Amino acid sequence: MTSFIRLGRRAFLTAGSALLSACSPLGLLNAFTPADSGGRLAAGGLAYGPDERHKLDVYVPQQGASPMPVMVFLYGGGWNSGERSDYGFVGRAFAAQGFVTVVPDYRLVPQVLFPAFVDDGALVLRWVRDHIAPYGGDPTGIALSGHSAGAYNAMMLSLDGRFLARAGLPPRFIRSVAGLAGPYDFLPLDDPRSIAAFGEFPRLAETQPISFASALAPRIFLATGDGDETVRPRNSVALAAKLRATGATVELKSYPGLGHAGILLALNAGFRSRAPVLADIVRFTRAQPRLSATP
Repeated sequence: MTSFIRLGRRAFLTAGSALLSACSPLGLLNAFTPADSGGRLAAGGLAYGPDERHKLDVYVPQQGASPMPVMVFLYGGGWNSGERSDYGFVGRAFAAQGFVTVVPDYRLVPQVLFPAFVDDGALVLRWVRDHIAPYGGDPTGIALSGHSAGAYNAMMLSLDGRFLARAGLPPRFIRSVAGLAGPYDFLPLDDPRSIAAFGEFPRLAETQPISFASALAPRIFLATGDGDETVRPRNSVALAAKLRATGATVELKSYPGLGHAGILLALNAGFRSRAPVLADIVRFTRAQPRLSATP
């Protein structure tokens, strides 16, 4: 995914060769594009579980009265890559909109296989319930979001109630979920990354978010770019149709001209004019009384 990202020539020249060799393209995006001034990193590297990858960062609004709504963002990377430090722009973007925002790492393939990386997301949510109040967040219910493989993780947490139950969380703890360019209906497995992550699980239908669509789902916002050739828009279209058939609340939005990385980049202040992805997520999430706080 990061190979799609292109920063300006001036940014690369300013960075210098040493910095280029040390940073990912997303890291450079954080360093050389405008940051949202309304949010800040309040705490970094907090442990939510026993593994070295069980760490998270908390971003908070510069101003706001407690309790504030909570947004948890799960990044993508094909279930085999990703670092939370690359997604500071997402944490600050949501924090500037009035959300106490949590961006975690989680265990990756080949260290673990499905369902372990989804269970890590449930551990994050349990940490939020138990520890977010001192940061000004409302621990009684949260908004969940994710991009690509992170959108898959978020949707499984939201639709398959076994994950929350194993973490000791109530069924309605997730109030809403926003999935950006997520794979939700991708059988048969035909990509090396999905084969590595899911191929050894004995009941493949249970790996698919679409299998768990029901009227019990939280409110769901599905976003896709019509130029996405990595995770085809049909994933979002199929899940939206299945959810609507059950009577669940779902909104599907397709952004013209956006590809797989573009829908994520639109959360960054430097690329936000390309599509109102951030504004749409915030609008959808704030439609609930419990999550209606403003910055």
